[in-house]
Amino acid sequence: MALLTGSLPRIPLPQPSGAGGRFKEPPSVVALGGGHGLSASLAALRLLTSELTAVVTVADDGGSSGRLRRELGVLPPGDLRMALAALCDDTEWGRTWRDVMQHRFKSAEPTEASLDNHALGNLLIVTLWELLGNPVAGLQWAGALLGARGQVLPMATVPLTIEGDVFTETADGRLRTETITGQSKLAAAGKNCRVHDIRLIPADAPACGEALEAIELSDWVILGPGSWYTSVLPHLMLPQLREALCRTTARRVLTMNLATDTKETSGMTAADHLDVVRRYAPEMRFDFVLADPGAVEDRDRFRQAAAALGARVVFGRVGTLGGAPVHDPLRLAAAYHDIFGGNEEHADA
Repeated sequence: MALLTGSLPRIPLPQPSGAGGRFKEPPSVVALGGGHGLSASLAALRLLTSELTAVVTVADDGGSSGRLRRELGVLPPGDLRMALAALCDDTEWGRTWRDVMQHRFKSAEPTEASLDNHALGNLLIVTLWELLGNPVAGLQWAGALLGARGQVLPMATVPLTIEGDVFTETADGRLRTETITGQSKLAAAGKNCRVHDIRLIPADAPACGEALEAIELSDWVILGPGSWYTSVLPHLMLPQLREALCRTTARRVLTMNLATDTKETSGMTAADHLDVVRRYAPEMRFDFVLADPGAVEDRDRFRQAAAALGARVVFGRVGTLGGAPVHDPLRLAAAYHDIFGGNEEHADA
């Protein structure tokens, strides 16, 4: 576990009554995802617990991460870097190192061989990997340097590729099927496209052993929010990881996005998102589905889709006040706080 420093107060959780209470204080939580969605979840969860593990997708093939992946044959560090930055403490030390990790170089005359657009955090992580020869150890050292409230782990020990079949609407209204390879291209499929099926390459890649152990020992597992096909679903498609998620005694929460009709999920409703989860992992069961009421079009249909996953719906206002589809860390933390503490006043409201 990375070192815990700083003075940011944690929100105390209600204690279970009786000697047989299930969860300790603080609870052990594993959050899975990637990119901005996972960062939002971690920014909220670090207010509730220091026993926090982020399990991060390793399929990015664009930008700085893609270049390092191609040139050095390493795991793409970008989503891992963002998770570490999200766990930085809210102190001068933490904020400074967060900004250092996220800093990008801007070259006057960029070339493919220059530092242009490389994030310094990506270079730091890859440096630690090369020095230590171990991705997990490198991330632990990076977390210790940042004073991160928790640890960050890759979902797999080898880089993954996401491949998807996409329906594209032609000018005359017909549907054409094409295969798109790569997370960055799939995530930008576009409004005239709809992702139909995705695959991981290699399909049987080994999961990170430390991630499997963290899931087994956790009290709560949080999946989402995030890009549904490229950050959320991959965790359910890696055989060893899916088996661990199904086998764990932890309670499971699926956190919905604030916007459903994205480039990656064009034309999909909130209920469709749940149906896709069930299609890719029919044996997977959740205890709760957390959703902002403004992002659910048909509540009855949504409840039915959640029930098919074994879950109860918890509606909560978890978005920022500005109207942009961005999770507010304090509001999201309050929603998780209520769920963890057994306060189901707003469940299925």
